[in-house]
Amino acid sequence: MSTFKKITSTAYPLPEENIDTDQIIPARFLKATDREGFGENLFRDWRYHNDGSENTDFVLNQTHYSGAILVAGHNFGCGSSREHAAWALKDFGFSVIISSFFADIFKGNALNNHVLPIQVTPDYLEQLLQTIQEDPKTAIEVNLDEQTVTFGANKVTFDIDPYKKLCLQNGYDDIDFLVSKLSNIEAFEKQHIY
Repeated sequence: MSTFKKITSTAYPLPEENIDTDQIIPARFLKATDREGFGENLFRDWRYHNDGSENTDFVLNQTHYSGAILVAGHNFGCGSSREHAAWALKDFGFSVIISSFFADIFKGNALNNHVLPIQVTPDYLEQLLQTIQEDPKTAIEVNLDEQTVTFGANKVTFDIDPYKKLCLQNGYDDIDFLVSKLSNIEAFEKQHIY
């Protein structure tokens, strides 16, 4: 996985609240076990009409929006615990999701798949959504080292588990982290031979 330190990007605004994992990636697309290709069906039932044509009213189909950041309404990722939701967001190209609240299981799945969920206050979220909708070229800086989100003069800090932060910064999954500690593990084992 790639390292994550800081990104500056435009964003897609999706102000709907209570977006559940079945809306993020509908259950009928969960048959694959490979993480690739899920982005094609991200928000499938919102992005496409029943006949398969694009829904041009949906934000991901509007060409004036772009970027590696999704700014979504309150309670993002609720519903079932499917990890495929994080796979679909990552495969589509999102590195960061900003909301005022995340479902716990979704938050863990996102971090495990190197998608950074950033929880901000409802007021900050509302201001950010409004700014993006008024100016789709709004640049948002996410600095993981400093744990800050900035757009214009508006800067806030966010919380993240220190272990997950370390993994994102170094491009580690849980196994990579253990491998990075191999010399310490071997030294410990040598001292504790039975």
